[in-house]
Amino acid sequence: QVQLVESGGGSVQAGGSLRLSCAVAGAIDAIPIMSWYRQRPGKERELVASILRTGRTNYVDGAKGRFTISDDRAAKRMFLQMNDLVPDDAGLYYCKAIASGTAYWGQGTQVTVSS
Repeated sequence: QVQLVESGGGSVQAGGSLRLSCAVAGAIDAIPIMSWYRQRPGKERELVASILRTGRTNYVDGAKGRFTISDDRAAKRMFLQMNDLVPDDAGLYYCKAIASGTAYWGQGTQVTVSS
């Protein structure tokens, strides 16, 4: 069983930065991949970035060069550093973990970017 709790969302102006955090309760060693997703109003939830247990990372095109995903498995946390934010980055950001073939989601943290 895995539980995820996101934090770090907020409201910033365009060009600002936020650092999202995802706290993991459960056996993080059993989680081979963790991801950040975003859901904009009226749209489907979409992948932003992923990180493997090996440390390998993957980003969608819009996040490359501005966002950095990382983890601290000893602290059982995952992070998303978001820089140079634009209004299109706004949405509800979710942490996702896959363990033993099951996907676990957090409750989300809201990001608002004003122009």
